[in-house]
Amino acid sequence: MPSQIPKIVMLRLARGQRQLPSNAEKLLWKVLRDRRINVKFRRQLPIGSYIVDFVSLEKRLIIEVDGPHHNDP
Repeated sequence: MPSQIPKIVMLRLARGQRQLPSNAEKLLWKVLRDRRINVKFRRQLPIGSYIVDFVSLEKRLIIEVDGPHHNDP
C-alpha cells in the first residue's frame, strides 16, 4: 500500500500546477471556467494521492490533459 502524501504538500503542489499550466490546460480552462457548458469545474484539485487537471464534483467527472503533444496548436 503506497504511503499517503500529506494534504498540505498536495495543496502546495496543486497551487504550483495552477500557476504553471500547459498551453492545452490554458485553452481548456478558458472554455470550462465560464461555465459555457453549464457545469462548474475546478482545476488542479487534489483527490486522494492524485492532483486532477479539471474536475466537476457535481457531475463526478474528471478531465486529464497530459503529455507534451498537447502543447501543439
